[in-house]
Amino acid sequence: MNSSSILEKVSYIEKSKVDDFINHLINVNQPTSLGFLNQHGYNLIAKSTEIDESFRQLDYVLRDGIGIKIACKYNHISAGENLNGTDLIPSIIKQAQFIHSDINFIVYGTVEPWLSIGANKLFLGNDYQSLDGFKDDEAYLDHFKENCRDERFNIVVLAMGMPKQERVAKLLKHANSARTLIICGGAIIDFQAGRHSRAPDFYRNNGLEWLYRLSKEPKRMFSRYVVGIPIFFANVALRK
Repeated sequence: MNSSSILEKVSYIEKSKVDDFINHLINVNQPTSLGFLNQHGYNLIAKSTEIDESFRQLDYVLRDGIGIKIACKYNHISAGENLNGTDLIPSIIKQAQFIHSDINFIVYGTVEPWLSIGANKLFLGNDYQSLDGFKDDEAYLDHFKENCRDERFNIVVLAMGMPKQERVAKLLKHANSARTLIICGGAIIDFQAGRHSRAPDFYRNNGLEWLYRLSKEPKRMFSRYVVGIPIFFANVALRK
């Protein structure tokens, strides 16, 4: 497997079809996993067959960011709508609550107090079960087995970053057969909690959200963007 093959895994959804896709997700009758592919994920996949396999085990992978749009253009693929988790996941949660009156929410990721603040906002004040994002993989599996409810629709948000969340998603998906939507959400809880600020519309509308994040967190994002972007373009060129 290589990075070009992961582009074939992505579901490229046009803007007019996004609501239909969300409705499909919130009506699943078996464990279903959803993830997002961005430039950082592409680089991780390029250097690890194990990470590549974790992404390929996801039921759905969506395009996130201008980097993957560029990779698609280079590989003659129609990129569809940009669907990042920070915007899409709250929409999934809201629509799910119109369909299901009693959702069992579970969230794994980040640290307190951001975990509680972000989860309460994302889940609109509904009860949830949680663990922070720094446990061993088996701890999430054990917790999920204890807290998943066969009689309810389960939504699990993994907010622990790549590639751990994709690895954990694979474990949870095969843990039982309950109606469960497992979402790899990255920094979604931190964004919901206000720990990290979203980029202004100008940056987001022009594919420059990465530049805004770099300006706000230069130390944390230096490796991902200043080092990672040239590596990304090299990976795209090498894997056409």
